[in-house]
Amino acid sequence: MNKNSLWKDAFYRLAQDKLALISILIVFLYFFVALFSGLGWIASNWSQEVGASNLAPSFDHLLGTDIFGRSVLQKVIRGTQVAMSVGAAAALIAIPIGVILGALAGYFGGWIDDFVTWLYTTFSSVPNIMLLISITLILGKGIFSVYVALGATSWVNLCRLIRGEVLKHKEREYVQAAGAIGGGHMRKLFRHILPNVSHIVIINTSMQFQTAIKSEVILSYLGLGVQGEPSWGTMIDDAKLELVRGVWWQLAGATLAMFFILLAFNILGDALRDALDPKLKGK
Repeated sequence: MNKNSLWKDAFYRLAQDKLALISILIVFLYFFVALFSGLGWIASNWSQEVGASNLAPSFDHLLGTDIFGRSVLQKVIRGTQVAMSVGAAAALIAIPIGVILGALAGYFGGWIDDFVTWLYTTFSSVPNIMLLISITLILGKGIFSVYVALGATSWVNLCRLIRGEVLKHKEREYVQAAGAIGGGHMRKLFRHILPNVSHIVIINTSMQFQTAIKSEVILSYLGLGVQGEPSWGTMIDDAKLELVRGVWWQLAGATLAMFFILLAFNILGDALRDALDPKLKGK
């Protein structure tokens, strides 16, 4: 079976999974909500007072209002933009680092492999949340620091996986054949090997999104993340004092929004693994 047939088979298997399709729809819904919020088409006036303080959910205000009379629903939507942008930015930073380092280590071996292995072993030996907090404290509070911190720490697993796959593929017949007809190292690595391990990148990306979203919520809850605009983490932080007064809707809005997207990415990640990992075919 050629590579095109493998991809067609993967898409077919994914299309037969109803839970995966629902998860894809949820992910796209969140992406569009984040995009429209970023463009200012929705929730652009989240900071404006729309009613009295701490109004309970009603037809006028579906998720009620916060202590300043602002719409909790609009804050949840704005938080969606923050969460999805953090996931995208972290993936855009981490994927090139993980793929390039893993590919070079697996293909060339020697001191390059020793250095890359030492590097990701060092990163993985430090608790991830402590590393994130340290980087954000060094760079300063704000969304940019969250982008950099998450991107700089979430490449490790992808690097390890890519290195292992490249180690196996570099000795296979199609790579040897490419070398026999004059293909150089870079051509063999980037033209022949990496396309055959691209499914790992796709699977890992879905996992990175949920990890990045959870990490952003934790950092914002600790006061090290987003500043001056709502995020799910800051909403949960604000809600801890409101619960004493029976104001539960801000906590409910943030946690439910986070729950659905994390669940969707988790189901989608499992479905992508089952559909794209050749080792699982036929099981």
